[in-house]
Amino acid sequence: MTKTIVVLGAGAMGSAMCTPLTQAGWETRLWGTWLDDHLIDACEAGQPHPRTNVPLAVGTKMYRSGQLDEALDGADAVILSVASQGVPKVTEMALQGISKSKVLLLTSKGFCPDDDGKIQLLPDAIRRIAAANSVELPPIVAVAGPCKANEVADGKPTATIYGSLDRSVAEQMAKQISTDAYCIQPTDDEIGVEVCAPMKNVYAIALGLADGLEAGTGFPHHNLKAATFAQAVREMSELSKALGADPVTAYGLAGVGDLEVTGLSGRNKVYGLRIGRGEPAVEALEAMIAAEQTVEGVPAAGLAKLLVEQFGQGLAASLPLLAAVQRVIAGEENPKEIVQAAVLPAKLI
Repeated sequence: MTKTIVVLGAGAMGSAMCTPLTQAGWETRLWGTWLDDHLIDACEAGQPHPRTNVPLAVGTKMYRSGQLDEALDGADAVILSVASQGVPKVTEMALQGISKSKVLLLTSKGFCPDDDGKIQLLPDAIRRIAAANSVELPPIVAVAGPCKANEVADGKPTATIYGSLDRSVAEQMAKQISTDAYCIQPTDDEIGVEVCAPMKNVYAIALGLADGLEAGTGFPHHNLKAATFAQAVREMSELSKALGADPVTAYGLAGVGDLEVTGLSGRNKVYGLRIGRGEPAVEALEAMIAAEQTVEGVPAAGLAKLLVEQFGQGLAASLPLLAAVQRVIAGEENPKEIVQAAVLPAKLI
């Protein structure tokens, strides 16, 4: 019997996921939020999706924001694929439908403060929201890894990682969603996957900065970019370990893999590039927002700082690149020197 899966969020990744899902035999429903009407309009008109420039997978059923209950009716699985800032609201709206499904998958990447300002990983925030509403959730599977949405949408070879506290759930979803092109590595390290997912966006800003220095000066800064990459991976591993994850996860698909692809292209890298070639950070961000290009690494950096502060100064001292990115985002002068000081080995005296 065909199983039904509902993707909440019709942006780049939400729409892209429809390709492997339909190819894996799922009846796939794509629900767009109140911000996605123009995206649904384009897909319904037979045009390529505006964010991926790839047509929506044939057979995908589309639903608008007012049709949430209809979209969730009879769903066997749900994928939450909205921007991190929208996770709490969409979770509350969809709670009843999610509770009736067998599994909740999460491609959203970010952190979420609770009512007291404590920073949580998204799965924990979703569990908190459900508990506050006396709703029992199905198992959660964190989805991350080096997945550019346009390539997933176009069926290009992709390796991804699915993390659940119950490894058997991650394995089951890997079996049911994998295709010849979209290949899934299951793990029980939900925390590690969820730490790396937003942090690679933060660090991709610094990688983009190195590319921007080349664009602005005409001379490559590959050495600086390599040092930045290595430090970023170390810091993702350090933060993961502090939160109880396997520090090795950061050295696989969730960390190294995702950071590599995000540092090659994507909005966070482009934002860093603009700063590196000389644009003021505030102006660069405003220009990207005006073009509907969400730079999730910016809010993630601020929330990550608050998260790290929950552990005291010891952890913060081991994450100098995180602090450097925050200073760059704040618009401090000499961003090259700021990043350089965070990633190059200290001179021995």
